[in-house]
Amino acid sequence: MSDRPDTLLSCESLDVRVPGRQLVQSLDLQLRRGELVAILGRNGAGKTLALMTLAGLRAPAAGNVSLEGTNIAEQKRQDTARRLALLPQVIDDIFPATVMDTALIGRHPHIAAMSWESPEDFAIAHAALSTMGLEELGDRDILTLSGGERRRLAIAQVLAQAPDVYLLDEPTNHLDPQHQLDTLNVFRKAADDGAGVIASVHDVNLAVRFADRCLLLFGDGRWELGETGAILTEETLGELFATHMESVYWRSQKLFVSASGNPPA
Repeated sequence: MSDRPDTLLSCESLDVRVPGRQLVQSLDLQLRRGELVAILGRNGAGKTLALMTLAGLRAPAAGNVSLEGTNIAEQKRQDTARRLALLPQVIDDIFPATVMDTALIGRHPHIAAMSWESPEDFAIAHAALSTMGLEELGDRDILTLSGGERRRLAIAQVLAQAPDVYLLDEPTNHLDPQHQLDTLNVFRKAADDGAGVIASVHDVNLAVRFADRCLLLFGDGRWELGETGAILTEETLGELFATHMESVYWRSQKLFVSASGNPPA
């Protein structure tokens, strides 16, 4: 059992702003070991900027972020990267590289300056590729991959980083339905094994299936945070997405579908 604090990542009175807009106001959040938190909201509601702020890559307009009890702004980036991994929504590949070389980037926070990857680093990277079904593509140039394969490689890279905290910006982007489920099962298992995961998703039903709690961002500063089964309702989701949402039951589980028309009054 780890002797690190149960709360892995936290923020207090966190504000996220862009010129002319308050996206998130006074957010209080504690990410605990063993849980997966889904972020839901419309396009432009601040999901990406909130994740970047939680990762320490963007200064909050107000408030602070702590990683395992220490203000993230006061930590060295390499120290942070050993414990926290951010999966961006979009990754641009400018230079050619192999799949294995790209997966090994996830090991760089753990490698001392002027040192090379060890056999253990290669083994961890290979295991991450295998987890994402890419073990046979290690020598392929990343510029020859499909969009879905490239997304799975990006996920393998953060898995190779082996952090305590995963911040995932639309991890299922570009993935077919089976790989969406496979990917979220990977991070569900990571949480069950003691990591903490925050993932932005657009599919409400993936949040229903995998998330312990949900953070709803309304894009005007307002937010709601709660247990998944309690916070996801037709009324709340209708307001969140500005469309009518109806609940249906399938295999004894409540799911949600969007319907045409305005949200219920």
